[in-house]
Amino acid sequence: MNIDLSTCYLKRTLKNPLVVSACPLTGSIKSLQELEEAGASAVVLQSLFSEQIEHEEYESFRLHSFASDQSFESSSYFPELDRYNSGPEPHLEFLEGAKKAIHIPIIASLNGTSLGQWVKFARLYELAGADALELNIYFVSTNLATNGNEVEKRYLDIVSEVARNLSIPLAVKIGPYFSSLPHFAKNLVNAGADGLVLFNRYLDPEIDLERLSVQPHLELSQPSELRLVLRWIGILRDQLPCSLAATSGIHSASESLKALLAGANVTMMASTLLKNGPGHLAVILDELTHWLEAHQYRSVQELIGSLSRDRSEDALSFERGNYMKALVSYSSPKLNKPQAD
Repeated sequence: MNIDLSTCYLKRTLKNPLVVSACPLTGSIKSLQELEEAGASAVVLQSLFSEQIEHEEYESFRLHSFASDQSFESSSYFPELDRYNSGPEPHLEFLEGAKKAIHIPIIASLNGTSLGQWVKFARLYELAGADALELNIYFVSTNLATNGNEVEKRYLDIVSEVARNLSIPLAVKIGPYFSSLPHFAKNLVNAGADGLVLFNRYLDPEIDLERLSVQPHLELSQPSELRLVLRWIGILRDQLPCSLAATSGIHSASESLKALLAGANVTMMASTLLKNGPGHLAVILDELTHWLEAHQYRSVQELIGSLSRDRSEDALSFERGNYMKALVSYSSPKLNKPQAD
């Protein structure tokens, strides 16, 4: 059987639902070519962080402040403020090079917490050839005086302003920690998001007992992390007129298929490719195709959303209904061991 693997994401038809999310592999032309050869349908480039933009602005300001204390002639040795962007500039140059090296869609990524210069660099990414833009809004509220409405407004203001200044599709990558995620997701779409990426992985701190210090700690994702993603994609699938991307915990064809059944348009992966290399993508794609053939699906489109909340025979599994059942039915392996006489 000839399976149609194509899917639609951010108003584009992709050859299959396997997208590589922002990671070190998408920061090298060589690995981008390997990912394309292995079957990736699109890639998200490594993020440009707002801290990089702000650092560049500070350095530029510092140079000009120093120059203002010197003679007029010496100030001519310093770059013009609006052209001095060596921090973000390599990202733009890399994007231009990537567009020449591979033929699959390239999604640029901006990561930060406030509006700042995001609109400016979003436009620069578009001019450099990005097929779409992903806003990775990484904000953890720690202020007792900041309420939930203020946090959501911060997101919505960023999305609205960036979307208003772009003509390419815009995806927004968020975390799951909102009091009413469906309502907030709807507002993001109304603000201009063409797609949502669920979910951002917040990097939690670790405490070093020997140094008595807080250390940054990064762990690659685990397949178990997908369950939270499945829950919310299944709930949002039939309520929002936008693309949905599943990320976090997708390590094999099995996780990819589950996300598609819940309603994802694409499944994004990084950790499994960092562990196994870009070529592992071909293995996942082959396994996904074989599963579709074995279960007599003619296309990925036929699969997407067939087990979303509204289409599932057990809609309560996406909500609270199975909570008690799961807890009561759990049996510890230790409790099941036969007892000695």
